Amino acid sequence: MSDMGAFREAVTEWAAGGPGDLARELAARLPVRAVVLLEGPSDVAAVDALAARRGRDLAAEGVCVLAIGGAMSVGRFTHLLGPSGLGLRLTGLCDEAERRYYARGWERASAPARDFFVCAADLEDELIRALGTARVEELVRAEGDLRALETFVRQPAQRDRTAQQQLRRFFGTKKGRKIRYGRVLVEGLEPDRVPAPLDELLTSL
Repeated sequence: MSDMGAFREAVTEWAAGGPGDLARELAARLPVRAVVLLEGPSDVAAVDALAARRGRDLAAEGVCVLAIGGAMSVGRFTHLLGPSGLGLRLTGLCDEAERRYYARGWERASAPARDFFVCAADLEDELIRALGTARVEELVRAEGDLRALETFVRQPAQRDRTAQQQLRRFFGTKKGRKIRYGRVLVEGLEPDRVPAPLDELLTSL
């Protein structure tokens, strides 16, 4: 495990009620300068993929990209890591529906509210719109999942949904698929088609 991976694990344990000594020690030793708070591992996969495409090693830059297990947990992490805790710079990405949790977490931590970015629905929706459904289907075919997608869209519950809605739902139907496509969709983007919230997040770091 990398040092930054150890820091992620230590912070996650701390936020769950464990001791914070190891997180403090690693933050000082690495050193860590900023933490990106993301709702889940598929968001982490997308951020990591875009950083790699742009030739950046966020861990080497002192940036920890962290999945917090849902937006309702953000307050615990901002309290521990922000100005009231380790004093790290906070940034993040969230869904529009979860904006209030992030705004409250940032406010309670006395961190600048402008330092988190909001997706119109969620990051998968942003990526599908940026790519277009035809291109996403090409990527699904290249990943060997076209037959599974075709079976999925024939289900009665999917018939009245748009192709974009069907794709978004499809990525969440199998364990690990959403994470894998977080990377695949970003890697399939043209450089000038990166969704604004994701682009602004990485540019801000």
